[in-house]
Amino acid sequence: MLGFTLAFCVRPGASQMVNDQAVSKMDSSAPSAGSADIAERVRKLTDDMARTQARLEESQRELEQMRRELADLLRELQPGAAVARPAQDSGDQDASSLRAAVEDLREREEVAESQIATHEQAKVESSSKYPLRLRGLVLFNAFVNANGVDQPVTPAIAVGGAGSTGASMRQTILGFDATGPHLFDAQSYADLDMDFSGSSGSTYTSALARLRTAHAGLRWTNTDVWFALDRPLLSPLMPSSLTSVAQPALSWSGNLWTWNPQVGATRQIALNGTSSLRLQAALMDEGDAPYPASSAMPQIPQPPGTAEQSRWPGAEARVALLAPSRDDAGNQLGIGAFVAPHRVLDYRYDAWATSLDARLHLPGRLEFTGDVYRGLALGGLGGGAYKDYAYSEDSTSGKYYFRPLDSMGGWTQLKEKVSERLEFNMAFGTDQIVAHQFRPYATGSSIAQNLVANRTFTGNVIFRPSTYLLLSLEYRHLESAPANGAAAESNVIGLAGGYSF
Repeated sequence: MLGFTLAFCVRPGASQMVNDQAVSKMDSSAPSAGSADIAERVRKLTDDMARTQARLEESQRELEQMRRELADLLRELQPGAAVARPAQDSGDQDASSLRAAVEDLREREEVAESQIATHEQAKVESSSKYPLRLRGLVLFNAFVNANGVDQPVTPAIAVGGAGSTGASMRQTILGFDATGPHLFDAQSYADLDMDFSGSSGSTYTSALARLRTAHAGLRWTNTDVWFALDRPLLSPLMPSSLTSVAQPALSWSGNLWTWNPQVGATRQIALNGTSSLRLQAALMDEGDAPYPASSAMPQIPQPPGTAEQSRWPGAEARVALLAPSRDDAGNQLGIGAFVAPHRVLDYRYDAWATSLDARLHLPGRLEFTGDVYRGLALGGLGGGAYKDYAYSEDSTSGKYYFRPLDSMGGWTQLKEKVSERLEFNMAFGTDQIVAHQFRPYATGSSIAQNLVANRTFTGNVIFRPSTYLLLSLEYRHLESAPANGAAAESNVIGLAGGYSF
């Protein structure tokens, strides 16, 4: 509220003093002189009263102007609210508006306090007292496999024989993200993901929790130093699927996906306002390929892997151009390289690979994603038809002869993102080794052991009715060719429903 004070410089009792002086002078002076003096004093008094009246009128105008400005101000603060014309009771109306605003602020404060209290009740605390956020995906999968496959829930190759139908929740994922203290002017962080696909048994009592990926490191403005359990640097992209999560989509069909321990660094270099260059390098402990396996080869309890027996870690690197700058979901083009020494018995060989990956956003909400590679002995990365090498035994000397296998493959996906809730995906992947290199050594009894080429065609629709609910229908066609004999095929239909948190 605004208050106004009007001050008039009129001496107390001025009129009475003028009258008293006039009477006194009339008693002691001549009649003519007294009349003239009184007239002069009356004139001056009249002028003073006129000036005072003018000041009062000016003050009144200023008061009215300030009331109008106050009304305009209230109209701006409360859009759409009716503001009455300035009147004598405008002060009461202004006071009511202010009281209403105060009440509104109090209500908002109460709501905020309630939300804060709820957050404090639900907050997850770690022993370090730093922020920890739980997340996950409760995932249900139903599947129909027309013919025999290697794994009913997440099939990667066709093996022939009778099909299967069933459902599973083993692909449910649990994880956390943690933020730690600042060290060396960098932000520390960690995250971990696990699922329940640690057993190949058919009953849920045999299902085991399984570590999937994990990361920890220090992050500066343009540099990260980290260690991780994750896919190789030369294969950073992944096809979209909600029915193949425990083993990523197009695994063993061109997607080099295996999770291996790594330690490395990432450097981001800004090229201009819209693009940047990403440099990555790491050391890796590459795991062994699933095949070949032979009881005839000498074994000891928990033997070290072939890469570990070499006593040297593998090395990998990737250079990528990103646009927009730093946006992993934007356009990118990258090249990668990998090399890892191996040793099996007394034989040494080097696994290696080069790769080219890309993500391009096209007109019409289309997105192209793909990755191709060429290398040697890539079974430990998820390629090479499940094998790093082929071998045979000399029956006379008892010695083993080894041959690393050339490998090539890749995958591509076309995504149509109709909206934030609905997307369609079509993908194709292939992985193969040079058949004539492996054929002289092919003695295994299963398609997996004799596999030389594996292809997958897939298409799915993913629908998000809400932020947390996901639904998907997927079709997959598998073609798996062994070194000797006919290829096996299978059609797979999968249905998925998930709740993310």
